[in-house]
Amino acid sequence: MSLIGSTIAAALAGAVPGTSLAHHGWSSFDPNRPLYLRGRVKAVRWRNPHAEVDVEPTPGLALPAGLADRELPAQVSQFDGKGLLARTQLVPRTDVTWTVELAPLTRMQAWSVAPLKEGETVEIVGYTLADQSEPVLRAEWLFKEGKVYGLRSSPA
Repeated sequence: MSLIGSTIAAALAGAVPGTSLAHHGWSSFDPNRPLYLRGRVKAVRWRNPHAEVDVEPTPGLALPAGLADRELPAQVSQFDGKGLLARTQLVPRTDVTWTVELAPLTRMQAWSVAPLKEGETVEIVGYTLADQSEPVLRAEWLFKEGKVYGLRSSPA
């Protein structure tokens, strides 16, 4: 890219506030600390590199009874899903809106997940950033309307 092209690209990137999106590599998340979030979808970004939603926690959020006993769908990646659910804790903050990084659109399609809509209530089990610097979760499971979607890998 030429110097002029680089300068124009940099100027355009800075001229449109809110259009850049921070993408966190998966290694930025703490897989040893699964967290639970239930709330209302405030915004949806159904695009690559992965779908994202902003979720406002439900007032009085608590871990649901029987979370560890929920049936989980089979995925290509094998791991101890029941053990992970048994270790799940509440998100550390309920006074902020959480950005939830879902899966790439091809995986969302493989699971037959319809694009989420603003106002819907969803449940997420996932992982926050290791440094806990932002209210961000990488989703392991999406619970929606009585269905469970495993987002680590494709359906088995």
